[in-house]
Amino acid sequence: MVHGVPNPPAQTEQARQQARDKALMVRRMRAERKQQLKAGDLSLADLLAEADRDPLVAKMKVLTVVESLPAIGKVKARRTLADIGIDESRRLRGLGEHQRAALLENFA
Repeated sequence: MVHGVPNPPAQTEQARQQARDKALMVRRMRAERKQQLKAGDLSLADLLAEADRDPLVAKMKVLTVVESLPAIGKVKARRTLADIGIDESRRLRGLGEHQRAALLENFA
C-alpha cells in the first residue's frame, strides 16, 4: 500500500496478454479510421456519428482526428481548434453540440 492506496491485484500472464491484444486491436481500428479520413473514404460527420455509437471511437482525440483530414496539417488543425475553442486534449465524446457544429462547418 502506497500513500493509503491499495496495490492493484496481480494479473496473470494470460490477463496481461488479453489486455495487450485488446489495446493493439483498438490502436489498429483508430489508425484505420484516420487513414479512411485522410483518403476521403470517411467523412468527419460519419466519424462523429460513429463516435456516438462506439465508445472506442468516442475516445479518439479531436486533434488527431482533425490532423487526419485531407489537406489539414498540424498547424492548421491546432489553430482552427483554438479559434473554435476546443482544447487539444478533448476527445470526441467530450464535444458539445456547438463544438461539433463548428468542427463540421470548418472541415466539411
